[in-house]
Amino acid sequence: MAKGNSISKTLVWILMGLLFVGLAGFGATNLTGTVRSVGAVGDTPISVDDYARALQQEIRSVQAETGQGLTFAQAQALQIPQRVLSQLITSTAITNEARSLGVSVGDETVARELMGISAFQGAGGSFDRDTYRFALQNAGLNESEFEQDLREETARSLLQAAIVSGNPMPDTYIETLLGFVGETRSFTWAALDDSALDAPVPAPTEEELAQFHQDNIARYTLPETRDITYAWLTPDMLIDTVEIDEATLRKAYDEQSDRFNQVERRLVERLVLPDTEAAEAAIARIESGDGSFEAEVTDRGLALPDVDMGDVTRGDLGDAADAVFAAEVDTVVGPFASDLGPAIYRVNGVLPAQETSFEEAQPILREQLVQDRARRVIDSLITDIDDLLAGGATLEELAQETEMVLGQIDWTPQSDSEIAGYDNFRDLAGTVSAEDFPEVAELGDGGIFALRLNAVNPPSPQPLDEVRDQVAADWTRTETETRLLAQAEALAGELAEGKTFAGLGLAPTTVTGQTRSGQLPNLPGNALEALFALDTPGTLTLPHQGRAIIFRLDEITPPDFESEENQVILSALEQQVGASLAADMFEALARDIQSRVGISIDQQALNAVHANFQ
Repeated sequence: MAKGNSISKTLVWILMGLLFVGLAGFGATNLTGTVRSVGAVGDTPISVDDYARALQQEIRSVQAETGQGLTFAQAQALQIPQRVLSQLITSTAITNEARSLGVSVGDETVARELMGISAFQGAGGSFDRDTYRFALQNAGLNESEFEQDLREETARSLLQAAIVSGNPMPDTYIETLLGFVGETRSFTWAALDDSALDAPVPAPTEEELAQFHQDNIARYTLPETRDITYAWLTPDMLIDTVEIDEATLRKAYDEQSDRFNQVERRLVERLVLPDTEAAEAAIARIESGDGSFEAEVTDRGLALPDVDMGDVTRGDLGDAADAVFAAEVDTVVGPFASDLGPAIYRVNGVLPAQETSFEEAQPILREQLVQDRARRVIDSLITDIDDLLAGGATLEELAQETEMVLGQIDWTPQSDSEIAGYDNFRDLAGTVSAEDFPEVAELGDGGIFALRLNAVNPPSPQPLDEVRDQVAADWTRTETETRLLAQAEALAGELAEGKTFAGLGLAPTTVTGQTRSGQLPNLPGNALEALFALDTPGTLTLPHQGRAIIFRLDEITPPDFESEENQVILSALEQQVGASLAADMFEALARDIQSRVGISIDQQALNAVHANFQ
């Protein structure tokens, strides 16, 4: 039951997130009309409002993650609508199954879940019906709708808990995984370089060079290149033409006074208590050592982010200002009256006053204003440039008649210099066709560009004469490695017979306790794979950058399953594999339900929802 309650609470908060974050700016103006669902799984519909809320929430999540706005066209390109619909189909399938099995929860359970949602709690920390009603009204919902959603979510969580819990993996499986991950190997290695050869490697003959060039032609083949002509203009290109007078700089300095001159601030957390007595009791427990600020926050059903005020000035603190600004870091003071009730405060940091003179700020302001003005100049040119291109002007003519600069590049996906360093240019350069007419596109720094594909040059082998020096160096390194490997294999045979590295004139390095996931600097990248492929101690040789490396595997050590560290790893592996199994089982059940009861999607209803986002 504890497991089910935990899952239920998690899903309740997910539901709350969808309702209140997703509805911001959308759900308060509910979709209207006769269409109520965008589809169904069995007899359970997927409501228009549920789909709209979930879609809005997902779009907002992507925006928050990237820090950039997201148009609906971009959301469609990222397949966000399809992903949201798929998630709703899965959750609706579980709801449909719960209904068919008669899984439900009573009013008491719904009430208990409501009481525990902090968004519905008043200043005293307990459930407040007016707050509850007001929150739902802002979200465009009524109480019966929300409580029905909560009832279904809780029932769905019970069914999900039954699916995903109680599926431990066999100990043998987990121990096998740990045996693979935790096994270590100890080995000794030594390197042979060209000084170990009986005679230097001679220069290659013309025939040897030609054959090596032909056998390794992929090394000397240029990738496909796109011959592209472009015209571009960036703010940096216009900087020398932009003048900023002192009056403008001083005006900008005055307007940004808060940026350059900040009063002393404090990083503060504030915990509001139900009444003065409770606040005094809390501060007494903290000062006596019987409690802590964190414990008081937890007892209120909150987390530290819930009470974080960030950086504040004296004016933000009211009656508490003097005490907070006089307190040392990590000190708790109070109680003091606040706009939410009696509160105690913890000081987490001191941010001293900051004063930047006009003379000190002038270079920063000048660069900012020059860049801003250059961007505005470019913005003002876009319409004229578009008109020139629409009238048939070539990029060469564009460069003659505007401030744009003409350029050419043999572009490959590896190109990254100058204009090829801009993502927008790279994206367009990789997809433009010879039939496309040049159009103005934006660069990430406020610049613009237009491009034309002249030709696509297929991959082409470089003639030997053009890469002769590289081929000769590669041949010499390969030949050196070949000869050194032959010597190394002979020496490895002697090591296997019992001779020592030192006895063979080699300078050994010993490595102990090496795991599969470790690193071996200055050794071949495949050395660990080769060493762990040996079932018993033995020797092996590998080439590496013109040298030959001799390895002797000395010891294979299985993990100590009883060690404290490995017990932690075993527990983590068990949880990870169990979670993976549970997710697979849940997905399998959802697919089974969908195949049994069927899925129907109303594309016209989906289009109607999408129209509200455009």
